[in-house]
This record gives sequence, C-alpha cells and structure tokens, in this order.
Amino acid sequence: MRRLPTIAVMVLLTGLNCVAAKETVQDLAARADAARPEDRPGLYIEIAERQLKAVTELFGAGKDEDALAAVKDVVSYSEKAHDAAIAARNKLKNTEIALRKMAAKLRDIKRTLTFEDQAPVQAASDRLEALRTDLLAKMFGKGK
Repeated sequence: MRRLPTIAVMVLLTGLNCVAAKETVQDLAARADAARPEDRPGLYIEIAERQLKAVTELFGAGKDEDALAAVKDVVSYSEKAHDAAIAARNKLKNTEIALRKMAAKLRDIKRTLTFEDQAPVQAASDRLEALRTDLLAKMFGKGK
C-alpha cells in the first residue's frame, strides 16, 4: 500500500520532467527574464547549455551559419548568467563551474571544425573564460 503513493509521485515527476524538456529556448528566456533575481543565473545557464548542445548538432549537420548563431547565443546567455549571479550574489560557484565546462566544450568543438569556423568558436570560449575568471575574482577577491 505504501508503494502506490511513491509510484504516483514518480510518475508525476517524470511527466513534469518531460514537459520541462519540451520548453523552448524562447520560453525559457521569457521565464528567466520574469524570474526572481536569484533564479535567473540557473535559467540563463540552462539556456546557454541548450544552445551549446544545438551548436554541436548544427555543426554535425553541416549548418555552419546556424551553428555560429547558436555560438553567439551561448555567449549572450552566459553573459546574462554572469551578470545575474553577480547582481544577486547567488549561484556564483554554480555559474562559474557551468561556464568552465561550456568553455572546455567549445574548445573541443573548435578542434573538429574547418579553419574558417574555428576563430568565432575560439573567441566564444575565450569570452566564457573571461566571465569565469571575473566570477572567481568576485568570489575570492579582496573587495568582497
């Protein structure tokens, strides 16, 4: 008898997870813009990570122009996450970790590209590293 409520909760959570996965980037961006300040860094990071996944898929499909547009989105939403984390003084560590992982992924992607496509991806990786370094300075710097 005790298993029935547990199973019901698991089914409900699985359903909610499926709904969340179908939420578009535009929907997430609108939700992030309207969210409480302390919730924004996580939402912006989620958008940037989704766009980074799209970058991989688009380059794999040979859609270089769309992939480069998605790279710009990764940088844009990463900057928003950085700014939101600093403004709220919340989620600095999580944002820094996510930026580090995305910068590394961009460097990995760059190694698979033609010479012409490498420069914008490297610039995006460098920008994410700069944002990450700034977060580290805010977390461990003297003028806290």
